[in-house]
Amino acid sequence: LLQVPPRKTFAAAREETEQVIIGALKNLFENTKVNPKDIGILVVNSSMFNPTPSLSAMVVNTFKLRSNVRSFNLGGMGCSAGVIAIDLAKDLLHVHKNTYALVVSTENITYNIYAGDNRSMMVSNCLFRVGGAAILLSNKPRDRRRSKYELVHTVRTHTGADDKSFRCVQQGDDENGKTGVSLSKDITDVAGRTVKKNIATLGPLILPLSEKLLFFVTFMAKKLFKDKVKHYYVPDFKLAVDHFCIHAGGRAVIDVLEKNLGLAPIDVEASRSTLHRFGNTSSSSIWYELAYIEAKG
Repeated sequence: LLQVPPRKTFAAAREETEQVIIGALKNLFENTKVNPKDIGILVVNSSMFNPTPSLSAMVVNTFKLRSNVRSFNLGGMGCSAGVIAIDLAKDLLHVHKNTYALVVSTENITYNIYAGDNRSMMVSNCLFRVGGAAILLSNKPRDRRRSKYELVHTVRTHTGADDKSFRCVQQGDDENGKTGVSLSKDITDVAGRTVKKNIATLGPLILPLSEKLLFFVTFMAKKLFKDKVKHYYVPDFKLAVDHFCIHAGGRAVIDVLEKNLGLAPIDVEASRSTLHRFGNTSSSSIWYELAYIEAKG
């Protein structure tokens, strides 16, 4: 993990990823006192590095999970895959009762480090490296008392039908045939619009009635008077949310969301600190932030 320049080989990427995943899972099993053979559902997500056998198969092999474990390996889904994996695990737990679901979110760009001259493809080298986290979910009634949290809502918004959204992060070859990931200048705008749509869905589920009414009144006024009402009312989400884990995608992304949601610097401190210390750890960044919030009490 400390070699500079990094070994840009498949073997190095596999070794690093196994260190991260196995290390996180050993800590998880030790802290929760859960036997790996009790895991009924396994979801592993890694966007860029997807070897064969899969990372989920590696987990099954290393920890000798039982043969009827429901195993899933998600790839190519970017930084949002950690929440997508949780959503998938939640849906499976609704169907399969009295079991544990294990979610592992990781990323590693060692094998995909860009070695060309295209500036838009160089950005990912500066932001990403390696990281990972493991999360245990349970629907066992006896675990309610010892669980840290209760999962209440998961909301997903997919804007991939829009060409700007679809092409804002894209893997491909440059003019010299070197493979890399191109980050479009539209990415902050796309992220802002997508989060707005997502929050419009989430808001009615968590906001107090007073905020819902204020938003509804301005929404109807804008529909009726259009030009006279320039902006919708932005609900005060701090009335419903104590802590925010905004994906540490980059300084500009955090700035946009801080402004659009009317947050204070302390509300985005976990995101900024995670980005400063670890960089963009992709799908696992929100778990790094949650750990930061827990550590600060």
